[in-house]
Amino acid sequence: MTSPDAITAEILRQTAARGTDKSICPSEVAKALEPQEDAWRRLMGPVRAAAIRLARAGQVEVLRKGKPVSPETEIRGVIRLRAAPPKGDAP
Repeated sequence: MTSPDAITAEILRQTAARGTDKSICPSEVAKALEPQEDAWRRLMGPVRAAAIRLARAGQVEVLRKGKPVSPETEIRGVIRLRAAPPKGDAP
């Protein structure tokens, strides 16, 4: 079983590698941690939960249709993740 800490670390690693201008799909995180055919699918819920925790902490942004959404709202459907901009760069 993949630990929540490993999921969090992989999200942060991948979003940092892409920077604040590009995003990742949560499935990329799951596939990096569980590369066996279809085994990654069971990680999708935990990856989404970790992404929401990181968004609440201000470390990543959760995107829907290319726009940031509040982690306090119910996040449904297709999402992407990106590194949060530095505090001074926020609008």
